[in-house]
Amino acid sequence: MLHLIGVAAAVAISFSAIFIRLADVSVSTAAFFRPAYALPFILLLHWGVRRFDTRTPRERWVTLFAGGLMGVAFTLWNYSIAYVGAGLATVLGNTQVVFVGLFAWWVFRERPPAASALAVPLVLGGVVLATGVGRPDAYGAAPVLGVLYGLGNALAYASFLLLFRRVGRGLVRPWGPLLDASLGAALVTFALGVTTDPAFDLRPVWPAHGWLLALAVLSQTLAWGAIVAVLPRLPALDTSVVLLVQPVLTVVWGALLFAERPSPWQWAGVAAVLVGVAVVVVAGAVRSRPVRSRRTGRLGA
Repeated sequence: MLHLIGVAAAVAISFSAIFIRLADVSVSTAAFFRPAYALPFILLLHWGVRRFDTRTPRERWVTLFAGGLMGVAFTLWNYSIAYVGAGLATVLGNTQVVFVGLFAWWVFRERPPAASALAVPLVLGGVVLATGVGRPDAYGAAPVLGVLYGLGNALAYASFLLLFRRVGRGLVRPWGPLLDASLGAALVTFALGVTTDPAFDLRPVWPAHGWLLALAVLSQTLAWGAIVAVLPRLPALDTSVVLLVQPVLTVVWGALLFAERPSPWQWAGVAAVLVGVAVVVVAGAVRSRPVRSRRTGRLGA
């Protein structure tokens, strides 16, 4: 049953970029309404189990700040989707798996698996290829810019995960930390929308906001709740496989629904990034159980 829930979460998350493209609203509008629409649903789920939330006020403030980083990641990711498509943007976002390992080694002195030495050049080479290396057949309105935004998303998301896993570790229910993080994301995306996006629009318009509501309920609420609560209870290797389902499926959905057709060079970049990410997550799966349990929750936005 846990495996089915984990796979269902990966499938739900894989539609995040698709919902954003279908909504066809401005970058900041989509980034804001994802956490904003999710807040009442998460609050409802948290209310009945709030007694299990044993975090201190300081930990809650840290979670709120981490959510702000999540909001920055959402905004950068949406720009990447606009410039390079749903599939490539999601694959690029999953390079955060490598950044999490590097940051954990640098900041928290967690020793990374030796396989990371192989993964980093693979991922970096894949990122370069994903830009289309200046070729006229490269897919995307602005492939190089889309890749840069994708890397910015990965960095912001990795920073969020490092903080979020620290304050949420050991909790029985995920809804309290997810509620605070979503509130932080909503506040930051609202501020970014008001100050940087002339097209930022709070008016609900159909069917755009139907897709944004689906994004909030499926991805931000149900899938993220499953990620935080279920994946740490699966065997580490199983978790690693589930984590790779999401970017692969998003590439498939982008090709089927929007006829996204990356160039051969970009496909090679996608393959290199996915192999590099696979090396990191599988290498993490063979490490000791305490380290593995801290490394879950890596599904892309």
